[in-house]
Amino acid sequence: MIHNSKVHKILYGGDYNPEQWPEETWEEDMRMLKLAHIDIVTLNVFSWASLQPSENTYYFDKLDKIIETVTKHGMKICLATSTGAHPAWMARKYPDILRTDFHGMKHKFGSRHNSCPNSPTYRKYAKTLAQKLAERYKSCDNIVAWHISNEYGGECYCENCERAFRVWLKDKYKTIDAVNEAWDTAFWGHTFYDFEDIVLPNMLSEHFAENRTTFQGISLDYRRFNSESILDCFRLEYDTVHAITPDIPVTTNLMGAYQPLDYQMWAKYMDFVSWDNYPSHDAIPENAALNHDLMRGLKQGMPFALMEQTPSVTNWHPYCALKRPGVMRLWSYQAVAHGADTVMFFQLKRSIGACEKYHGAVIDHACHENTRVFREVAQLGAELDKIGSLTLGSRTHAKAAIVFDWNNWWAIHYSAGPSINLHYCDEIRNYYKAFNNLNIPVDLIGVDDDLSGYSFVAAPVLYMVKPGYDEKIRRFVQKGGRFLTTFFSGYVDDHDLVTTGGYPGKLRDILGVWVEEEDALPEGAHNSFTYKGITYPAKMLCDLLHTESAQSLCTYEQDFYAGMPVLTRNAFGEGAAYYVATSSDAAFYRTIVKEICTESGIRPLIDTPDCIEVTARTNGNGTFLFFLNHDTQEQGVTLNCTGKDILKDTLYKEGDTLYLPAKDVAIIQTA
Repeated sequence: MIHNSKVHKILYGGDYNPEQWPEETWEEDMRMLKLAHIDIVTLNVFSWASLQPSENTYYFDKLDKIIETVTKHGMKICLATSTGAHPAWMARKYPDILRTDFHGMKHKFGSRHNSCPNSPTYRKYAKTLAQKLAERYKSCDNIVAWHISNEYGGECYCENCERAFRVWLKDKYKTIDAVNEAWDTAFWGHTFYDFEDIVLPNMLSEHFAENRTTFQGISLDYRRFNSESILDCFRLEYDTVHAITPDIPVTTNLMGAYQPLDYQMWAKYMDFVSWDNYPSHDAIPENAALNHDLMRGLKQGMPFALMEQTPSVTNWHPYCALKRPGVMRLWSYQAVAHGADTVMFFQLKRSIGACEKYHGAVIDHACHENTRVFREVAQLGAELDKIGSLTLGSRTHAKAAIVFDWNNWWAIHYSAGPSINLHYCDEIRNYYKAFNNLNIPVDLIGVDDDLSGYSFVAAPVLYMVKPGYDEKIRRFVQKGGRFLTTFFSGYVDDHDLVTTGGYPGKLRDILGVWVEEEDALPEGAHNSFTYKGITYPAKMLCDLLHTESAQSLCTYEQDFYAGMPVLTRNAFGEGAAYYVATSSDAAFYRTIVKEICTESGIRPLIDTPDCIEVTARTNGNGTFLFFLNHDTQEQGVTLNCTGKDILKDTLYKEGDTLYLPAKDVAIIQTA
């Protein structure tokens, strides 16, 4: 995270856009932001149009004044490069900068995410602007981070991208024969004779729906190419500002489990991870927790930055419901509990026009501090001042992990079968929720990450097994680890070509089973199985499998495959591998996760009702247990430790009851 001599507490602030307001209002804004304990502002996010009003003209006077104003008031700055939306003159003069969408329609100027990532024009002017900003403000001591562009995303299918895709393919495969082999183009006589024959996979060519493609290999590679193309744009600006200001860390704001971009690849080129958290008003708490842990896992557990959240209302949801009293504070601490070292908002002051004018802000359209939201923001700010540096840099120590892989996600998304109800993130979430409700710390890791520090690794629907990953799992289990995977695992390689010889392919010896068929059940239909006296549903997909070296722990109870295994355990080396042949319910996931954790020597942090979320972060100041009450009623927890609530200065002994009012938080510091 932003760890240097300039940062001594959890940074508290957010996006500030004073260029949208008369200059005479800035001082009053500063007074109110200081009153709310705001100490960092993100500036210059969407200012390219004003900074560069024509091709050879740059105008920094207003930004100079803004920076001088916030500096005078003792605030730190996260300085953005403004390249998230190009100026209108650029689109008019250089139409190659405009994106072409999935349906083949060339867009005009407007909105954002509107620049082709492979446009030479975009890359040229984005780099130049980043360079000018870095050179101009390199001596500003209060700039603690660079914020490149904003919420990168989307796709482009224009001529720039088609040419660049062919170059990317030549670099990856070297020969057109290798491309044909990887994509299995013998199917339907799709053979390519030259790289120039290859066109982009969209609704003009290979696709007959967004996630339905006649050639999964082509669409999968285009996903990879698009993610890398946009990453190249980030890296271009990163390299530019880093060369001039090497001591200022560089980031861009990610968006949680966002499908189009492979954030595990992106994180390798970011100094620290930051992300924007916008759950709906009725969101399940575990969903936001999963996203926080996913972001934390991108850099092997390093603290991350919560770059954006709303202090009150999110205006782009179907129902713009207010965050109820206490919820903003609760969700802010949830981010900290899972690894955030900042709490930041979009936005600090509400705009008066355009599509986000009714999105929440610290300073409302009333333009004074006498609002409910402002009081809540100020209360949280005072608490973060009190916490100071106590929790900074603290880490989560997990002995369990869930494998999350973007390439696997993409491949399942494009798979022609087995069920339209199969969604990768849903299956990940099923297992994550079990860990979260049990208060067992869990990391979200990628296939490149080391497994040696874990005792239990779960990899739901590991459909794609990349080269060498089976061997990594094999070594992990042989050395005593517990591994779990599920239906629709081990089917294909990294080109989405089926591994023949029986599913689950290269995982077969580890799991000790082979899968003969897979039955897709219609919506509402289910089979069933009984495990340790309790009957659970078998839903969506049911593998028809045979045990080889594995032990069957329970079986299907209905249909022609009644009596075939549902859950198996295979002793392998010093460890064991589990196979779950169907999708079930929350009660089953909780049962199996708890059992394997117990077998692995992993214990919950503490036993609580499901509505009480508990996490732990540790640094040189001790271990901090975060207790978050997501319920609408007061809850009590019997403590298994001695410590001090750093928010209320209350001392607790082991066996004491901690009472948490609805939506309340406690942070217990232990030795």
